Amino acid sequence: MSDSVDGRDVEVFDPDRLLAILVEHDVLFVVIGGLAGNLRGSPVVTHDLDVCYARDRENLERMARALGAMHARLRVAREEADLAFPLDWRALKLGDSFTLGTDFGPLDILGTPSGTGGFNDLAPKATSFEIADDLIVKVASIDDLIRMKRAAARTKDIAQLEHLEALADEIARFSSEGLDPQQGE
Repeated sequence: MSDSVDGRDVEVFDPDRLLAILVEHDVLFVVIGGLAGNLRGSPVVTHDLDVCYARDRENLERMARALGAMHARLRVAREEADLAFPLDWRALKLGDSFTLGTDFGPLDILGTPSGTGGFNDLAPKATSFEIADDLIVKVASIDDLIRMKRAAARTKDIAQLEHLEALADEIARFSSEGLDPQQGE
Protein backbone atom coordinates (compact mmCIF):
# COMPACT_ATOMS: atom_id res chain seq x y z
CA MET A 1 0.00 0.00 0.00
CA SER A 2 1.25 3.50 -0.70
CA ASP A 3 0.20 7.05 0.05
CA SER A 4 0.79 10.11 -2.05
CA VAL A 5 3.02 12.84 -0.63
CA ASP A 6 3.64 15.88 -2.83
CA GLY A 7 2.51 13.86 -5.84
CA ARG A 8 4.96 10.99 -5.10
CA ASP A 9 3.95 7.47 -4.09
CA VAL A 10 5.38 6.68 -0.65
CA GLU A 11 5.08 3.20 0.80
CA VAL A 12 3.27 3.07 4.12
CA PHE A 13 5.27 1.66 7.02
CA ASP A 14 3.31 1.14 10.22
CA PRO A 15 5.33 -1.33 12.31
CA ASP A 16 3.03 -0.86 15.32
CA ARG A 17 0.06 -2.12 13.28
CA LEU A 18 2.05 -5.03 11.83
CA LEU A 19 3.17 -6.05 15.33
CA ALA A 20 -0.35 -5.62 16.72
CA ILE A 21 -1.76 -7.99 14.10
CA LEU A 22 0.88 -10.61 14.89
CA VAL A 23 0.12 -10.29 18.62
CA GLU A 24 -3.66 -10.35 18.04
CA HIS A 25 -3.22 -13.67 16.22
CA ASP A 26 -1.01 -15.10 19.00
CA VAL A 27 1.93 -15.60 16.66
CA LEU A 28 5.14 -16.62 18.44
CA PHE A 29 7.87 -14.32 17.14
CA VAL A 30 10.89 -12.21 18.06
CA VAL A 31 11.53 -8.80 16.50
CA ILE A 32 14.92 -8.79 14.74
CA GLY A 33 16.63 -6.56 12.19
CA GLY A 34 16.61 -2.78 12.02
CA LEU A 35 13.58 -2.17 14.23
CA ALA A 36 15.08 -4.37 16.97
CA GLY A 37 18.28 -2.33 16.65
CA ASN A 38 16.25 0.89 16.92
CA LEU A 39 14.49 -0.35 20.03
CA ARG A 40 17.90 -1.17 21.50
CA GLY A 41 19.17 2.35 20.68
CA SER A 42 20.61 2.18 17.16
CA PRO A 43 20.12 5.32 15.06
CA VAL A 44 20.04 3.38 11.76
CA VAL A 45 16.75 4.02 9.93
CA THR A 46 14.71 1.02 8.84
CA HIS A 47 11.86 0.77 6.37
CA ASP A 48 10.64 -2.75 7.06
CA LEU A 49 9.82 -5.06 9.94
CA ASP A 50 11.83 -8.26 10.37
CA VAL A 51 10.64 -11.04 12.65
CA CYS A 52 11.83 -14.55 13.43
CA TYR A 53 8.87 -16.88 13.91
CA ALA A 54 8.36 -20.30 15.51
CA ARG A 55 7.99 -23.02 12.85
CA ASP A 56 5.62 -25.49 14.55
CA ARG A 57 2.36 -26.17 12.70
CA GLU A 58 0.14 -24.30 15.18
CA ASN A 59 2.26 -21.17 14.90
CA LEU A 60 2.41 -21.47 11.11
CA GLU A 61 -1.40 -21.55 11.08
CA ARG A 62 -1.55 -18.46 13.30
CA MET A 63 1.04 -16.70 11.12
CA ALA A 64 -0.96 -17.52 7.98
CA ARG A 65 -4.10 -15.99 9.53
CA ALA A 66 -2.15 -12.89 10.58
CA LEU A 67 -0.68 -12.53 7.08
CA GLY A 68 -4.20 -12.80 5.65
CA ALA A 69 -5.39 -10.02 7.97
CA MET A 70 -2.63 -7.71 6.69
CA HIS A 71 -3.21 -8.75 3.04
CA ALA A 72 0.36 -10.00 2.66
CA ARG A 73 1.83 -10.52 -0.81
CA LEU A 74 5.24 -11.72 -1.91
CA ARG A 75 7.64 -8.87 -2.70
CA VAL A 76 9.75 -9.69 -5.72
CA ALA A 77 13.01 -7.89 -6.48
CA ARG A 78 12.97 -5.86 -9.67
CA GLU A 79 9.21 -6.23 -10.07
CA GLU A 80 6.77 -3.34 -9.97
CA ALA A 81 4.00 -5.21 -8.17
CA ASP A 82 3.88 -7.75 -5.38
CA LEU A 83 2.77 -11.28 -6.28
CA ALA A 84 -0.38 -12.93 -5.01
CA PHE A 85 0.63 -16.16 -3.30
CA PRO A 86 -1.30 -18.64 -1.15
CA LEU A 87 0.27 -17.88 2.23
CA ASP A 88 -1.21 -20.80 4.14
CA TRP A 89 0.58 -22.89 6.76
CA ARG A 90 1.71 -25.40 4.10
CA ALA A 91 3.40 -22.72 2.00
CA LEU A 92 5.06 -21.31 5.12
CA LYS A 93 6.26 -24.80 6.07
CA LEU A 94 7.85 -25.31 2.63
CA GLY A 95 9.81 -22.05 2.88
CA ASP A 96 11.82 -20.48 5.65
CA SER A 97 12.09 -16.78 4.85
CA PHE A 98 9.53 -14.64 3.06
CA THR A 99 9.80 -11.02 1.94
CA LEU A 100 6.29 -9.58 1.96
CA GLY A 101 4.36 -6.46 1.15
CA THR A 102 1.33 -5.74 3.35
CA ASP A 103 -1.28 -3.05 3.77
CA PHE A 104 0.92 -1.67 6.57
CA GLY A 105 4.31 -1.84 4.89
CA PRO A 106 7.12 -4.29 4.19
CA LEU A 107 7.41 -7.36 6.41
CA ASP A 108 10.15 -9.97 6.32
CA ILE A 109 9.49 -13.20 8.20
CA LEU A 110 12.46 -15.47 8.83
CA GLY A 111 12.31 -18.95 10.26
CA THR A 112 16.06 -19.27 10.65
CA PRO A 113 17.91 -15.94 10.44
CA SER A 114 21.59 -16.12 9.50
CA GLY A 115 23.81 -17.30 12.33
CA THR A 116 20.95 -18.63 14.48
CA GLY A 117 18.99 -21.77 15.16
CA GLY A 118 15.72 -19.85 14.72
CA PHE A 119 13.03 -18.83 17.19
CA ASN A 120 13.98 -21.34 19.90
CA ASP A 121 17.55 -20.01 19.80
CA LEU A 122 16.58 -16.31 19.97
CA ALA A 123 13.53 -16.32 22.27
CA PRO A 124 15.29 -17.18 25.57
CA LYS A 125 17.55 -14.10 25.38
CA ALA A 126 14.92 -11.76 23.90
CA THR A 127 13.37 -9.18 26.20
CA SER A 128 9.91 -7.66 26.23
CA PHE A 129 9.37 -4.10 25.01
CA GLU A 130 6.16 -2.13 25.23
CA ILE A 131 5.82 -0.71 21.73
CA ALA A 132 2.50 1.04 22.36
CA ASP A 133 -0.23 0.90 25.00
CA ASP A 134 -0.88 -2.79 25.66
CA LEU A 135 1.40 -3.88 22.80
CA ILE A 136 4.30 -5.85 24.21
CA VAL A 137 6.64 -7.80 21.95
CA LYS A 138 9.85 -9.81 22.36
CA VAL A 139 12.95 -8.15 20.88
CA ALA A 140 16.19 -9.98 20.10
CA SER A 141 19.10 -9.31 22.42
CA ILE A 142 21.86 -6.97 21.27
CA ASP A 143 24.30 -9.89 21.21
CA ASP A 144 21.97 -11.89 18.97
CA LEU A 145 21.49 -8.90 16.66
CA ILE A 146 25.27 -8.64 16.33
CA ARG A 147 25.54 -12.39 15.70
CA MET A 148 22.91 -12.21 12.92
CA LYS A 149 24.53 -9.16 11.27
CA ARG A 150 27.96 -10.81 11.32
CA ALA A 151 26.61 -14.03 9.84
CA ALA A 152 24.61 -12.29 7.10
CA ALA A 153 27.67 -10.15 6.23
CA ARG A 154 25.82 -8.05 3.67
CA THR A 155 27.22 -4.55 3.12
CA LYS A 156 24.36 -2.95 5.05
CA ASP A 157 24.79 -5.44 7.91
CA ILE A 158 28.49 -4.75 8.23
CA ALA A 159 27.79 -1.00 8.26
CA GLN A 160 25.32 -1.46 11.14
CA LEU A 161 27.69 -3.58 13.19
CA GLU A 162 29.63 -0.55 14.43
CA HIS A 163 26.47 0.94 15.95
CA LEU A 164 25.36 -2.33 17.50
CA GLU A 165 28.79 -3.09 18.95
CA ALA A 166 28.97 0.40 20.48
CA LEU A 167 25.54 -0.14 21.99
CA ALA A 168 26.64 -3.51 23.39
CA ASP A 169 29.61 -1.79 25.03
CA GLU A 170 27.35 0.87 26.57
CA ILE A 171 24.88 -1.75 27.80
CA ALA A 172 27.76 -3.68 29.41
CA ARG A 173 29.05 -0.49 31.04
CA PHE A 174 25.63 0.41 32.44
CA SER A 175 25.08 -3.16 33.63
CA SER A 176 28.41 -3.16 35.46
CA GLU A 177 27.14 -0.09 37.33
CA GLY A 178 23.90 -1.87 38.24
CA LEU A 179 21.79 0.14 35.78
CA ASP A 180 19.49 -1.05 33.00
CA PRO A 181 20.06 1.21 29.98
CA GLN A 182 17.13 -0.37 28.15
CA GLN A 183 14.64 0.61 30.84
CA GLY A 184 16.19 3.76 32.28
CA GLU A 185 16.82 2.38 35.77
